[in-house]
Amino acid sequence: MFSETDGSRKTIGDVDVLYHDGLYHLFHLVLPNHDFIAHAVSTDALNWRRVNNALFIGDPGSWDDLMLWTMHVSRDPHHSRRWRMFYTGLSRRDQGNFQRLGMAVSEDLFHWQKTPVHWEDHRGPNDPDRVKRAVKQSRSNQAGPCHAMYDKESCFPLEPDPRHYEASLTEGRHWVSFRDPFYYHDGKDGWLMAAGRVNDGPIVRRGCVALMKEVEPNHFVSQPPLHHPRLYDDVEVPNLIEVDQDHYLIGSIREDAKIRYWHADEIGDPWQSYHDNVLLPQGNYAGRVCRDEKGWLLWNFYSMNLVDRTAENLMPPPKRLVKNNQGLLRAVTFEGIEDYLRESVETKCIHGLIEEGGPHIQNCRVEDGTLDLICKSGFQAFVFDEPLEHFRFQVKISMCGLGKCGLVFRIDPECRDGYYLSLDLLKGVAQLRAWGTGEDGSGEHMMQFKSLQSGFWYSEVREEAAVQLIAFGSYIELSVNGRVVLSLADQSFDTGQLGVYLDTAEVRLSEIKLNRLASPSQSDEHLASG
Repeated sequence: MFSETDGSRKTIGDVDVLYHDGLYHLFHLVLPNHDFIAHAVSTDALNWRRVNNALFIGDPGSWDDLMLWTMHVSRDPHHSRRWRMFYTGLSRRDQGNFQRLGMAVSEDLFHWQKTPVHWEDHRGPNDPDRVKRAVKQSRSNQAGPCHAMYDKESCFPLEPDPRHYEASLTEGRHWVSFRDPFYYHDGKDGWLMAAGRVNDGPIVRRGCVALMKEVEPNHFVSQPPLHHPRLYDDVEVPNLIEVDQDHYLIGSIREDAKIRYWHADEIGDPWQSYHDNVLLPQGNYAGRVCRDEKGWLLWNFYSMNLVDRTAENLMPPPKRLVKNNQGLLRAVTFEGIEDYLRESVETKCIHGLIEEGGPHIQNCRVEDGTLDLICKSGFQAFVFDEPLEHFRFQVKISMCGLGKCGLVFRIDPECRDGYYLSLDLLKGVAQLRAWGTGEDGSGEHMMQFKSLQSGFWYSEVREEAAVQLIAFGSYIELSVNGRVVLSLADQSFDTGQLGVYLDTAEVRLSEIKLNRLASPSQSDEHLASG
Protein backbone atom coordinates (compact mmCIF):
# COMPACT_ATOMS: atom_id res chain seq x y z
CA MET A 1 0.00 0.00 0.00
CA PHE A 2 1.06 3.58 -0.43
CA SER A 3 -0.02 6.88 1.11
CA GLU A 4 1.38 10.30 1.86
CA THR A 5 2.85 11.12 5.28
CA ASP A 6 0.25 11.57 8.02
CA GLY A 7 -0.21 15.19 9.00
CA SER A 8 1.36 16.55 5.83
CA ARG A 9 -1.99 17.85 4.49
CA LYS A 10 -1.13 16.04 1.24
CA THR A 11 -2.68 12.86 -0.09
CA ILE A 12 -2.29 10.56 -3.05
CA GLY A 13 -4.55 11.10 -6.06
CA ASP A 14 -4.93 9.34 -9.39
CA VAL A 15 -2.31 6.66 -9.99
CA ASP A 16 -0.63 4.99 -12.94
CA VAL A 17 1.71 1.99 -12.71
CA LEU A 18 4.12 0.59 -15.27
CA TYR A 19 6.04 -2.66 -14.82
CA HIS A 20 9.50 -2.88 -16.36
CA ASP A 21 12.50 -5.11 -15.74
CA GLY A 22 11.22 -6.49 -12.43
CA LEU A 23 10.27 -3.10 -11.01
CA TYR A 24 6.86 -1.52 -10.57
CA HIS A 25 6.88 2.22 -11.24
CA LEU A 26 4.11 4.21 -9.56
CA PHE A 27 3.29 7.68 -10.88
CA HIS A 28 0.66 9.55 -8.93
CA LEU A 29 -0.91 12.93 -8.32
CA VAL A 30 -0.47 14.72 -5.02
CA LEU A 31 -3.63 16.41 -3.75
CA PRO A 32 -4.94 18.96 -3.18
CA ASN A 33 -2.40 21.14 -5.00
CA HIS A 34 -1.69 19.04 -8.14
CA ASP A 35 1.70 20.76 -8.45
CA PHE A 36 3.68 17.70 -9.53
CA ILE A 37 3.52 14.06 -10.54
CA ALA A 38 5.29 11.93 -7.94
CA HIS A 39 7.20 8.70 -8.58
CA ALA A 40 7.76 5.63 -6.40
CA VAL A 41 9.13 2.15 -7.11
CA SER A 42 8.52 -1.32 -5.73
CA THR A 43 9.70 -4.87 -6.28
CA ASP A 44 6.55 -6.51 -4.89
CA ALA A 45 3.75 -4.01 -5.71
CA LEU A 46 3.03 -3.58 -1.98
CA ASN A 47 6.02 -1.87 -0.38
CA TRP A 48 7.07 1.37 -2.06
CA ARG A 49 10.01 3.74 -2.00
CA ARG A 50 9.74 7.34 -3.19
CA VAL A 51 12.20 8.53 -5.82
CA ASN A 52 12.58 11.88 -7.58
CA ASN A 53 9.36 13.46 -8.77
CA ALA A 54 8.64 12.93 -12.45
CA LEU A 55 7.01 16.15 -13.64
CA PHE A 56 6.13 19.62 -12.36
CA ILE A 57 3.66 22.30 -13.41
CA GLY A 58 4.93 24.63 -16.11
CA ASP A 59 6.37 28.09 -15.75
CA PRO A 60 3.91 31.02 -15.56
CA GLY A 61 2.23 31.57 -18.90
CA SER A 62 2.55 27.98 -20.08
CA TRP A 63 -0.47 25.81 -20.84
CA ASP A 64 0.07 23.65 -17.72
CA ASP A 65 1.10 26.32 -15.21
CA LEU A 66 -1.82 25.75 -12.80
CA MET A 67 -2.25 22.00 -12.20
CA LEU A 68 -1.23 18.58 -13.45
CA TRP A 69 -3.91 15.91 -13.57
CA THR A 70 -4.08 12.24 -14.54
CA MET A 71 -1.30 10.69 -16.58
CA HIS A 72 -0.51 7.45 -18.43
CA VAL A 73 2.95 6.01 -19.07
CA SER A 74 3.61 3.52 -21.87
CA ARG A 75 6.48 2.42 -24.05
CA ASP A 76 6.99 4.54 -27.16
CA PRO A 77 6.15 2.25 -30.13
CA HIS A 78 8.38 4.37 -32.36
CA HIS A 79 11.49 4.24 -30.14
CA SER A 80 12.35 0.97 -28.40
CA ARG A 81 14.31 2.69 -25.62
CA ARG A 82 11.88 5.45 -24.83
CA TRP A 83 8.72 5.87 -22.78
CA ARG A 84 6.01 8.46 -23.20
CA MET A 85 3.89 10.04 -20.50
CA PHE A 86 0.63 11.58 -21.66
CA TYR A 87 -0.74 13.86 -18.98
CA THR A 88 -3.46 16.41 -18.28
CA GLY A 89 -2.64 20.07 -17.78
CA LEU A 90 -4.59 23.14 -16.67
CA SER A 91 -3.65 26.78 -17.12
CA ARG A 92 -4.03 29.80 -14.88
CA ARG A 93 -5.29 31.82 -17.83
CA ASP A 94 -8.38 29.59 -18.04
CA GLN A 95 -8.80 29.44 -14.23
CA GLY A 96 -8.40 25.69 -14.68
CA ASN A 97 -11.65 25.33 -16.62
CA PHE A 98 -10.14 24.01 -19.86
CA GLN A 99 -8.34 20.66 -19.83
CA ARG A 100 -5.63 19.76 -22.35
CA LEU A 101 -3.29 16.85 -22.97
CA GLY A 102 0.47 17.05 -23.08
CA MET A 103 3.35 14.62 -23.42
CA ALA A 104 6.71 14.03 -21.77
CA VAL A 105 9.39 11.49 -22.71
CA SER A 106 11.99 9.49 -20.83
CA GLU A 107 14.70 6.96 -21.63
CA ASP A 108 14.89 5.48 -18.12
CA LEU A 109 11.48 6.21 -16.48
CA PHE A 110 13.23 8.40 -13.88
CA HIS A 111 14.12 11.54 -15.86
CA TRP A 112 11.34 13.16 -17.86
CA GLN A 113 11.32 15.98 -20.39
CA LYS A 114 8.21 17.71 -21.64
CA THR A 115 7.79 17.88 -25.41
CA PRO A 116 7.82 21.31 -27.09
CA VAL A 117 4.40 22.88 -27.41
CA HIS A 118 2.75 25.45 -29.65
CA TRP A 119 0.35 27.54 -27.64
CA GLU A 120 0.05 30.88 -29.37
CA ASP A 121 -3.73 31.31 -29.60
CA HIS A 122 -4.08 34.14 -27.10
CA ARG A 123 -7.73 34.64 -28.00
CA GLY A 124 -8.46 31.92 -25.45
CA PRO A 125 -11.13 29.22 -25.24
CA ASN A 126 -13.91 31.78 -24.68
CA ASP A 127 -13.41 33.43 -28.07
CA PRO A 128 -16.79 32.86 -29.81
CA ASP A 129 -15.20 32.63 -33.26
CA ARG A 130 -12.45 30.22 -32.24
CA VAL A 131 -14.47 27.01 -32.53
CA LYS A 132 -16.00 28.13 -35.83
CA ARG A 133 -12.56 28.71 -37.31
CA ALA A 134 -11.29 25.37 -36.05
CA VAL A 135 -14.25 23.44 -37.49
CA LYS A 136 -13.98 25.22 -40.82
CA GLN A 137 -10.26 24.47 -41.01
CA SER A 138 -10.67 20.77 -40.07
CA ARG A 139 -13.39 20.34 -42.70
CA SER A 140 -11.26 21.96 -45.37
CA ASN A 141 -8.67 19.23 -44.70
CA GLN A 142 -5.88 21.75 -45.06
CA ALA A 143 -2.93 21.87 -42.69
CA GLY A 144 -2.90 25.15 -40.88
CA PRO A 145 -0.96 26.64 -37.98
CA CYS A 146 -0.25 24.15 -35.24
CA HIS A 147 -1.89 26.17 -32.50
CA ALA A 148 -5.29 25.73 -34.15
CA MET A 149 -5.25 22.22 -32.63
CA TYR A 150 -7.59 20.65 -35.17
CA ASP A 151 -5.34 20.47 -38.25
CA LYS A 152 -4.27 17.22 -39.91
CA GLU A 153 -1.24 16.79 -37.69
CA SER A 154 -2.24 17.88 -34.22
CA CYS A 155 0.52 18.88 -31.85
CA PHE A 156 0.68 19.40 -28.13
CA PRO A 157 -1.18 20.38 -26.12
CA LEU A 158 -4.10 18.46 -27.56
CA GLU A 159 -7.60 19.90 -27.26
CA PRO A 160 -11.03 18.40 -28.02
CA ASP A 161 -12.29 18.55 -31.59
CA PRO A 162 -15.56 20.57 -31.68
CA ARG A 163 -16.94 18.32 -34.42
CA HIS A 164 -17.31 15.52 -31.86
CA TYR A 165 -16.85 16.94 -28.36
CA GLU A 166 -17.57 19.87 -26.12
CA ALA A 167 -14.70 22.23 -26.85
CA SER A 168 -15.73 25.64 -25.57
CA LEU A 169 -16.48 27.13 -22.17
CA THR A 170 -19.76 28.37 -23.62
CA GLU A 171 -21.03 24.77 -23.93
CA GLY A 172 -22.49 22.29 -21.49
CA ARG A 173 -21.27 22.85 -17.95
CA HIS A 174 -19.05 25.79 -19.01
CA TRP A 175 -15.86 23.87 -18.32
CA VAL A 176 -14.20 21.53 -20.79
CA SER A 177 -13.54 17.86 -20.00
CA PHE A 178 -10.56 16.50 -21.91
CA ARG A 179 -8.37 14.63 -19.45
CA ASP A 180 -7.10 11.26 -18.18
CA PRO A 181 -5.26 10.12 -21.34
CA PHE A 182 -4.66 6.44 -22.04
CA TYR A 183 -2.55 5.17 -24.93
CA TYR A 184 -3.41 1.86 -26.58
CA HIS A 185 -1.61 0.12 -29.44
CA ASP A 186 -3.46 -2.67 -31.21
CA GLY A 187 -0.37 -4.09 -32.91
CA LYS A 188 -0.89 -1.96 -36.00
CA ASP A 189 -2.16 1.46 -34.97
CA GLY A 190 -1.85 3.64 -31.90
CA TRP A 191 -4.86 5.25 -30.22
CA LEU A 192 -5.09 7.91 -27.54
CA MET A 193 -8.19 7.97 -25.34
CA ALA A 194 -9.41 10.61 -22.92
CA ALA A 195 -12.34 11.48 -20.70
CA GLY A 196 -14.37 13.77 -22.95
CA ARG A 197 -17.96 14.80 -23.56
CA VAL A 198 -20.11 14.70 -26.68
CA ASN A 199 -21.49 18.07 -27.73
CA ASP A 200 -25.21 17.33 -27.72
CA GLY A 201 -27.83 15.66 -25.54
CA PRO A 202 -28.71 16.18 -21.86
CA ILE A 203 -25.88 18.10 -20.22
CA VAL A 204 -25.19 15.63 -17.40
CA ARG A 205 -25.36 12.59 -19.73
CA ARG A 206 -22.63 13.56 -22.22
CA GLY A 207 -19.67 11.75 -20.69
CA CYS A 208 -17.80 9.61 -23.22
CA VAL A 209 -14.42 8.08 -24.03
CA ALA A 210 -12.88 10.47 -26.54
CA LEU A 211 -10.62 8.96 -29.19
CA MET A 212 -7.67 10.09 -31.32
CA LYS A 213 -5.62 8.09 -33.82
CA GLU A 214 -1.85 8.39 -34.09
CA VAL A 215 -1.28 8.95 -37.80
CA GLU A 216 2.44 9.74 -37.46
CA PRO A 217 4.74 9.56 -34.46
CA ASN A 218 3.33 11.93 -31.80
CA HIS A 219 0.69 13.31 -34.17
CA PHE A 220 -2.95 12.55 -33.44
CA VAL A 221 -6.16 13.03 -35.40
CA SER A 222 -9.49 13.26 -33.63
CA GLN A 223 -12.05 10.48 -34.08
CA PRO A 224 -15.68 10.05 -32.98
CA PRO A 225 -16.05 8.74 -29.41
CA LEU A 226 -14.90 5.21 -28.70
CA HIS A 227 -17.88 4.82 -26.37
CA HIS A 228 -20.71 7.04 -25.16
CA PRO A 229 -22.85 5.22 -22.54
CA ARG A 230 -25.48 8.03 -22.72
CA LEU A 231 -25.79 7.90 -18.95
CA TYR A 232 -22.91 9.57 -17.09
CA ASP A 233 -21.54 13.08 -16.64
CA ASP A 234 -18.01 11.82 -17.32
CA VAL A 235 -16.31 8.48 -17.92
CA GLU A 236 -13.11 9.15 -16.03
CA VAL A 237 -9.71 7.48 -16.35
CA PRO A 238 -10.48 5.17 -19.31
CA ASN A 239 -8.44 2.00 -19.91
CA LEU A 240 -8.56 -0.53 -22.73
CA ILE A 241 -7.21 -4.07 -22.36
CA GLU A 242 -7.41 -7.34 -24.25
CA VAL A 243 -7.86 -10.63 -22.39
CA ASP A 244 -7.93 -13.82 -24.47
CA GLN A 245 -9.07 -11.90 -27.56
CA ASP A 246 -11.90 -10.17 -25.66
CA HIS A 247 -11.70 -6.39 -25.23
CA TYR A 248 -12.62 -4.58 -22.04
CA LEU A 249 -13.04 -0.84 -21.59
CA ILE A 250 -12.63 0.23 -17.95
CA GLY A 251 -13.76 3.57 -16.55
CA SER A 252 -14.46 5.28 -13.24
CA ILE A 253 -17.87 6.85 -12.67
CA ARG A 254 -18.04 9.88 -10.44
CA GLU A 255 -21.77 9.55 -9.73
CA ASP A 256 -21.30 6.51 -7.48
CA ALA A 257 -17.49 6.45 -7.11
CA LYS A 258 -17.17 2.94 -8.57
CA ILE A 259 -14.97 1.37 -11.22
CA ARG A 260 -16.97 -0.20 -14.08
CA TYR A 261 -16.27 -1.89 -17.39
CA TRP A 262 -17.75 -2.64 -20.82
CA HIS A 263 -17.03 -5.50 -23.23
CA ALA A 264 -16.63 -5.93 -26.99
CA ASP A 265 -15.43 -8.89 -29.05
CA GLU A 266 -13.62 -6.59 -31.47
CA ILE A 267 -12.71 -2.93 -31.42
CA GLY A 268 -15.35 -1.21 -33.50
CA ASP A 269 -18.18 -3.41 -32.23
CA PRO A 270 -20.74 -1.81 -29.89
CA TRP A 271 -19.65 -1.83 -26.26
CA GLN A 272 -21.87 -4.00 -24.07
CA SER A 273 -22.63 -3.63 -20.37
CA TYR A 274 -23.18 -6.83 -18.43
CA HIS A 275 -25.76 -7.20 -15.65
CA ASP A 276 -22.86 -6.87 -13.22
CA ASN A 277 -20.19 -4.54 -14.57
CA VAL A 278 -18.75 -3.21 -11.28
CA LEU A 279 -15.10 -4.17 -10.86
CA LEU A 280 -14.57 -2.52 -7.47
CA PRO A 281 -17.13 -1.10 -5.02
CA GLN A 282 -17.72 2.46 -3.91
CA GLY A 283 -14.76 4.48 -2.71
CA ASN A 284 -12.29 2.83 -5.10
CA TYR A 285 -11.58 5.28 -7.87
CA ALA A 286 -9.46 6.24 -10.86
CA GLY A 287 -8.66 2.65 -11.79
CA ARG A 288 -5.53 2.12 -13.90
CA VAL A 289 -4.14 -1.09 -15.40
CA CYS A 290 -0.65 -2.42 -15.96
CA ARG A 291 0.66 -5.73 -17.23
CA ASP A 292 3.37 -7.80 -15.55
CA GLU A 293 4.59 -11.37 -16.16
CA LYS A 294 1.39 -12.85 -14.73
CA GLY A 295 -1.18 -10.72 -16.53
CA TRP A 296 -3.20 -7.59 -15.89
CA LEU A 297 -3.32 -5.72 -12.59
CA LEU A 298 -5.87 -3.08 -11.58
CA TRP A 299 -4.73 -0.19 -9.40
CA ASN A 300 -6.66 2.69 -7.84
CA PHE A 301 -6.75 5.04 -4.92
CA TYR A 302 -9.25 4.67 -2.10
CA SER A 303 -10.85 7.57 -0.23
CA MET A 304 -11.41 7.02 3.47
CA ASN A 305 -13.20 10.38 3.44
CA LEU A 306 -16.04 9.93 0.92
CA VAL A 307 -17.11 13.55 1.40
CA ASP A 308 -13.72 14.94 0.34
CA ARG A 309 -11.61 12.86 -2.05
CA THR A 310 -8.72 15.32 -1.76
CA ALA A 311 -7.84 14.04 1.72
CA GLU A 312 -7.18 10.73 3.50
CA ASN A 313 -6.48 8.66 0.38
CA LEU A 314 -4.26 5.65 -0.06
CA MET A 315 -3.43 3.20 -2.81
CA PRO A 316 -4.51 -0.30 -1.73
CA PRO A 317 -2.92 -3.50 -3.01
CA PRO A 318 -3.67 -4.09 -6.70
CA LYS A 319 -6.18 -6.65 -7.91
CA ARG A 320 -5.47 -9.29 -10.50
CA LEU A 321 -7.92 -9.08 -13.44
CA VAL A 322 -9.25 -12.38 -14.79
CA LYS A 323 -11.99 -13.42 -17.21
CA ASN A 324 -14.46 -16.01 -15.95
CA ASN A 325 -16.03 -18.75 -18.05
CA GLN A 326 -18.90 -16.43 -19.01
CA GLY A 327 -16.58 -13.74 -20.32
CA LEU A 328 -17.14 -11.40 -17.36
CA LEU A 329 -14.15 -9.50 -16.03
CA ARG A 330 -13.41 -10.05 -12.35
CA ALA A 331 -10.99 -8.61 -9.80
CA VAL A 332 -9.32 -11.19 -7.56
CA THR A 333 -6.85 -10.95 -4.68
CA PHE A 334 -3.30 -10.03 -5.63
CA GLU A 335 -1.16 -13.12 -5.14
CA GLY A 336 1.72 -11.02 -3.81
CA ILE A 337 -0.01 -10.80 -0.42
CA GLU A 338 0.98 -14.44 0.11
CA ASP A 339 4.58 -13.29 0.54
CA TYR A 340 3.43 -11.58 3.75
CA LEU A 341 1.91 -14.75 5.24
CA ARG A 342 3.33 -15.77 8.60
CA GLU A 343 2.43 -18.48 11.13
CA SER A 344 -0.94 -20.19 11.13
CA VAL A 345 -3.33 -19.60 14.03
CA GLU A 346 -5.08 -22.47 15.82
CA THR A 347 -8.76 -22.48 14.82
CA LYS A 348 -9.95 -25.15 17.26
CA CYS A 349 -9.70 -22.71 20.14
CA ILE A 350 -13.04 -20.94 19.79
CA HIS A 351 -15.57 -19.70 22.33
CA GLY A 352 -18.74 -17.64 22.57
CA LEU A 353 -18.16 -13.91 22.79
CA ILE A 354 -21.30 -13.38 24.90
CA GLU A 355 -21.23 -15.59 27.97
CA GLU A 356 -24.80 -14.86 29.08
CA GLY A 357 -26.14 -16.48 25.92
CA GLY A 358 -26.58 -19.75 27.77
CA PRO A 359 -26.11 -23.30 26.56
CA HIS A 360 -29.81 -23.72 25.81
CA ILE A 361 -29.71 -21.33 22.86
CA GLN A 362 -26.18 -21.79 21.51
CA ASN A 363 -23.90 -24.63 20.59
CA CYS A 364 -20.39 -25.03 19.17
CA ARG A 365 -19.03 -28.36 18.01
CA VAL A 366 -15.53 -28.93 16.63
CA GLU A 367 -14.97 -32.12 14.66
CA ASP A 368 -12.43 -33.12 11.97
CA GLY A 369 -11.58 -29.54 11.09
CA THR A 370 -15.26 -28.56 10.82
CA LEU A 371 -17.09 -26.14 13.10
CA ASP A 372 -20.84 -26.44 13.61
CA LEU A 373 -22.26 -23.28 15.19
CA ILE A 374 -25.81 -22.77 16.37
CA CYS A 375 -27.56 -19.77 17.89
CA LYS A 376 -31.28 -20.38 18.28
CA SER A 377 -32.19 -16.90 19.48
CA GLY A 378 -30.63 -13.47 19.32
CA PHE A 379 -27.02 -12.57 18.52
CA GLN A 380 -23.90 -14.55 19.33
CA ALA A 381 -20.35 -14.49 17.99
CA PHE A 382 -17.91 -17.38 18.22
CA VAL A 383 -14.38 -15.98 18.24
CA PHE A 384 -10.91 -17.49 18.16
CA ASP A 385 -8.84 -17.04 21.27
CA GLU A 386 -5.88 -15.07 19.93
CA PRO A 387 -6.19 -11.35 19.20
CA LEU A 388 -5.13 -10.49 15.65
CA GLU A 389 -3.86 -7.36 13.98
CA HIS A 390 -2.94 -8.36 10.40
CA PHE A 391 -4.36 -11.63 9.11
CA ARG A 392 -5.84 -13.68 6.28
CA PHE A 393 -8.89 -15.81 7.10
CA GLN A 394 -10.22 -18.39 4.64
CA VAL A 395 -13.35 -20.43 5.28
CA LYS A 396 -16.24 -22.14 3.55
CA ILE A 397 -19.55 -21.13 5.14
CA SER A 398 -22.73 -23.19 4.78
CA MET A 399 -25.91 -21.94 6.44
CA CYS A 400 -29.12 -23.72 7.36
CA GLY A 401 -32.41 -21.90 7.81
CA LEU A 402 -33.33 -18.28 7.27
CA GLY A 403 -31.27 -16.52 9.95
CA LYS A 404 -28.36 -14.10 9.67
CA CYS A 405 -24.63 -14.66 9.78
CA GLY A 406 -21.37 -12.88 9.17
CA LEU A 407 -17.89 -12.20 10.48
CA VAL A 408 -16.55 -10.05 13.28
CA PHE A 409 -12.93 -8.94 13.54
CA ARG A 410 -10.71 -6.65 15.55
CA ILE A 411 -13.32 -7.04 18.28
CA ASP A 412 -12.73 -5.85 21.83
CA PRO A 413 -14.20 -8.71 23.94
CA GLU A 414 -15.12 -6.36 26.79
CA CYS A 415 -17.15 -3.68 24.99
CA ARG A 416 -17.57 -5.68 21.75
CA ASP A 417 -16.52 -2.71 19.64
CA GLY A 418 -15.01 -3.60 16.27
CA TYR A 419 -15.89 -4.51 12.69
CA TYR A 420 -19.11 -6.37 11.88
CA LEU A 421 -19.35 -7.91 8.41
CA SER A 422 -22.83 -9.05 7.40
CA LEU A 423 -22.99 -11.86 4.83
CA ASP A 424 -26.36 -12.50 3.24
CA LEU A 425 -25.70 -15.83 1.57
CA LEU A 426 -29.18 -15.96 0.03
CA LYS A 427 -29.10 -12.59 -1.74
CA GLY A 428 -25.34 -12.32 -2.20
CA VAL A 429 -24.82 -9.10 -0.21
CA ALA A 430 -21.89 -8.12 2.01
CA GLN A 431 -22.06 -5.08 4.31
CA LEU A 432 -19.20 -3.91 6.50
CA ARG A 433 -19.83 -1.69 9.52
CA ALA A 434 -17.72 -0.25 12.33
CA TRP A 435 -19.52 -0.32 15.70
CA GLY A 436 -18.04 1.59 18.59
CA THR A 437 -18.83 3.20 21.92
CA GLY A 438 -18.49 6.93 22.52
CA GLU A 439 -17.55 8.79 25.67
CA ASP A 440 -19.63 8.50 28.83
CA GLY A 441 -22.27 11.16 29.03
CA SER A 442 -22.47 11.71 25.28
CA GLY A 443 -26.08 10.54 25.18
CA GLU A 444 -27.25 9.05 21.94
CA HIS A 445 -23.83 9.78 20.46
CA MET A 446 -22.37 7.02 22.61
CA MET A 447 -23.64 4.61 19.97
CA GLN A 448 -21.18 4.99 17.09
CA PHE A 449 -22.25 3.18 13.94
CA LYS A 450 -20.51 3.66 10.62
CA SER A 451 -21.45 1.89 7.38
CA LEU A 452 -18.19 1.45 5.50
CA GLN A 453 -18.92 -0.40 2.27
CA SER A 454 -21.35 -2.78 0.60
CA GLY A 455 -20.73 -5.29 -2.17
CA PHE A 456 -22.57 -7.95 -4.10
CA TRP A 457 -21.94 -11.33 -5.64
CA TYR A 458 -23.89 -13.97 -7.50
CA SER A 459 -23.69 -17.68 -6.87
CA GLU A 460 -25.68 -20.53 -8.37
CA VAL A 461 -25.34 -22.34 -5.03
CA ARG A 462 -27.33 -20.44 -2.39
CA GLU A 463 -26.63 -20.59 1.34
CA GLU A 464 -22.97 -21.43 0.74
CA ALA A 465 -19.85 -19.39 0.01
CA ALA A 466 -16.07 -19.65 0.06
CA VAL A 467 -14.94 -16.53 1.93
CA GLN A 468 -11.56 -14.86 2.30
CA LEU A 469 -11.06 -11.89 4.63
CA ILE A 470 -7.81 -9.93 4.66
CA ALA A 471 -6.96 -7.28 7.26
CA PHE A 472 -3.63 -5.71 6.29
CA GLY A 473 -2.96 -2.54 8.25
CA SER A 474 -5.87 -0.23 7.50
CA TYR A 475 -6.68 -2.18 4.34
CA ILE A 476 -9.64 -4.58 4.43
CA GLU A 477 -10.55 -6.95 1.60
CA LEU A 478 -13.32 -9.51 1.28
CA SER A 479 -13.47 -12.11 -1.48
CA VAL A 480 -16.43 -14.41 -2.05
CA ASN A 481 -15.95 -17.46 -4.28
CA GLY A 482 -12.67 -15.98 -5.46
CA ARG A 483 -14.00 -12.55 -6.46
CA VAL A 484 -13.14 -9.36 -4.58
CA VAL A 485 -16.42 -7.99 -3.20
CA LEU A 486 -15.17 -5.40 -0.68
CA SER A 487 -11.98 -3.36 -0.91
CA LEU A 488 -11.48 -0.44 1.43
CA ALA A 489 -9.40 1.18 4.15
CA ASP A 490 -10.49 2.21 7.62
CA GLN A 491 -8.65 3.11 10.82
CA SER A 492 -11.42 2.71 13.41
CA PHE A 493 -9.92 -0.45 14.93
CA ASP A 494 -6.47 -1.99 14.61
CA THR A 495 -6.49 -5.20 16.66
CA GLY A 496 -8.82 -7.64 18.39
CA GLN A 497 -10.51 -10.99 18.07
CA LEU A 498 -11.82 -12.65 14.92
CA GLY A 499 -14.83 -14.89 14.59
CA VAL A 500 -18.19 -15.77 13.07
CA TYR A 501 -21.47 -14.31 14.25
CA LEU A 502 -24.94 -15.76 14.07
CA ASP A 503 -28.35 -14.22 14.66
CA THR A 504 -30.88 -17.03 14.97
CA ALA A 505 -28.93 -19.21 12.58
CA GLU A 506 -27.04 -22.47 12.15
CA VAL A 507 -23.82 -22.59 10.11
CA ARG A 508 -21.08 -25.03 9.28
CA LEU A 509 -17.50 -23.83 8.78
CA SER A 510 -15.09 -25.99 6.82
CA GLU A 511 -11.74 -25.65 5.00
CA ILE A 512 -10.66 -23.19 7.69
CA LYS A 513 -7.28 -21.47 7.35
CA LEU A 514 -6.11 -18.55 9.48
CA ASN A 515 -2.70 -16.93 9.16
CA ARG A 516 -1.06 -13.86 10.57
CA LEU A 517 0.31 -11.38 8.05
CA ALA A 518 3.44 -9.31 8.35
CA SER A 519 2.91 -5.59 8.77
CA PRO A 520 2.46 -3.65 5.50
CA SER A 521 4.46 -0.68 6.83
CA GLN A 522 6.68 0.90 4.18
CA SER A 523 10.45 0.53 4.46
CA ASP A 524 13.45 0.93 2.21
CA GLU A 525 14.95 -2.19 3.81
CA HIS A 526 12.06 -4.36 2.62
CA LEU A 527 12.46 -3.03 -0.89
CA ALA A 528 16.18 -3.67 -0.88
CA SER A 529 15.73 -7.24 0.24
CA GLY A 530 12.67 -7.88 -1.94
